[in-house]
Amino acid sequence: MSIISNIKEEIQIIRERDPAIHSSMEVFLYPSFKVMMHYRVAHKLYQKGHYFLARWISQRAVRKTGIEIHPGAQIGRGLFIDHGNGVIIGETTIIGDNVTLYQGVTLGGTGKEHGKRHPTLGNNVMVSAGAKVLGSFTIGDNSKIGAGSVVLSEVPPNCTVVGVPGRVVKRDNASLPRETMNQTDLPDPVREEMTSLQRANAELSERLTQLEQKIKVMKQGGETDGE
Repeated sequence: MSIISNIKEEIQIIRERDPAIHSSMEVFLYPSFKVMMHYRVAHKLYQKGHYFLARWISQRAVRKTGIEIHPGAQIGRGLFIDHGNGVIIGETTIIGDNVTLYQGVTLGGTGKEHGKRHPTLGNNVMVSAGAKVLGSFTIGDNSKIGAGSVVLSEVPPNCTVVGVPGRVVKRDNASLPRETMNQTDLPDPVREEMTSLQRANAELSERLTQLEQKIKVMKQGGETDGE
């Protein structure tokens, strides 16, 4: 794809997914746009073995945008990084098409192992603010990672993950269209667990009260018989 085609595609992606955009000219000021332009050039150099030059370009992008994308990462079409400050994408990361990342997201490794050590994100994945996806595993298509989650194991397609460590709280989501890819419509497993415990406690308290009443009635009946 030519540079002009890349620019047009990035403008379209950002305008579609960011309601704060009022004109195409604003896109040129966006960190997501700047970093992706740098990444495309750096990635081509990296593939040709020009590692130093590729890193030099990527580090310039970090200073300008606060987003660090290793030039070795493989990124599909339609990646959108909202705000983006603090986003880190490791060398062996693979990202599918139409993925959305929010500020503070880390797609990293868990140590100094060699080979594939960073995650693979399928198509139409959303990773919310501050989430950390660490290790060499796959986040399935159409999945959603909640804000602040730490994901350390594979996530099947069409799932919602929240928590530390991250756990699947919803399976077989419908395909996530762009207009529903927000960070608020997520289950809260802690609240659900607390609600369940409160409900169970209320039921036990009710049963105990009923038992105490029965015992009281039985005692009163025994005293009456004794008289």
